[in-house]
Amino acid sequence: MNKKHTIWWIGLLTGFANGLFGSGGGTIVVPAMEKFLGTSAHKSHATAIGIILPLSMLSFGIYIWKTDVIWDVALWASLGGCVGGLVGAKLLKRLSGVWLHRIFGLFLLIAAVRMIV
Repeated sequence: MNKKHTIWWIGLLTGFANGLFGSGGGTIVVPAMEKFLGTSAHKSHATAIGIILPLSMLSFGIYIWKTDVIWDVALWASLGGCVGGLVGAKLLKRLSGVWLHRIFGLFLLIAAVRMIV
């Protein structure tokens, strides 16, 4: 499979997860970029943000149309997310790839345990 096809499949799976779960595309796109495209951890995480933003906007538009949105929660969580995103993006530059993998893996493990329990 050539690189364009690989990227397309990564995007398809990421979009599917984002649309189905309302989020979570980063858990697919980051490891897939590292494994199948040979991208560094830092570039994978940074690129994931650029991929997930349009997917989230599309999913949000469909959710507004199909379901009720709790607007005050969406607004305040978005504002907090913007602050957290700024801090996280600045911290990304300071972390080594090893620590980035460890922290990302820890978040994935916590999410997995919460889903099971």
